[in-house]
Amino acid sequence: MNLPERQIILDTETTGLTVDDGHRIIEIGCLEVVNRRITGNNLHFYFNPEREIDEGAQAVHGISLDMLRDKPRFAEAAREILAFVAQAEVIIHNASFDVGFLDAELARAGEPPFRQHCRVLDTLVLARELHPGKRNSLDALCDRYGISNAHRKLHGALLDAELLADVYLAMTRGQDSLEIALHAPPQSGQGDGSERPWPPVGLAVLEPAPDERLAHRALLEGMVRDARGPALWDRL
Repeated sequence: MNLPERQIILDTETTGLTVDDGHRIIEIGCLEVVNRRITGNNLHFYFNPEREIDEGAQAVHGISLDMLRDKPRFAEAAREILAFVAQAEVIIHNASFDVGFLDAELARAGEPPFRQHCRVLDTLVLARELHPGKRNSLDALCDRYGISNAHRKLHGALLDAELLADVYLAMTRGQDSLEIALHAPPQSGQGDGSERPWPPVGLAVLEPAPDERLAHRALLEGMVRDARGPALWDRL
């Protein structure tokens, strides 16, 4: 899979669940990934929504209207946000929710819809393809991929974007080939006649520490439990 060079992990917090009821964005967090590496180049805003925040929403993110009265309106930061995501692939968990709110805010600011500025990848759709029939919330995916979210007492846009970045990179890390595990290394003079030294020249082989071996075994056992069947590496 050819990944775009630049990706943005994005999350929002809102005054409520339904954009059609006039709910607004109160926080946005954007995290940059270049060549599958988190760069530390982030964009983060709190916004004054100019309306009350639902009690249920406040219980999730802990943000009150009093905390936001001196913050800018979304329209004041709209162009900076669009410049940050321009031409990138923007990765969002449950993208229809966030993009719906973004489109409503952009319309108020007199800007075109969000998808006209960037491409959008929905990690909820991706997770459902990889793990059909399982829970695929961000918390569930953190558990599945061994990503600690113990520090997450409340939802926050930038904190959730950081967790989603780790989840996305774990979901898409893949492996080029299993040939090393399944076949003996080719001998010189066989196949195409070229010499292929084994191990490859310059390949550094690092032995894991005992605690790393235990952590790796725990990860594999968790994958076996999720798959509800024996793993290929154990059968081999």
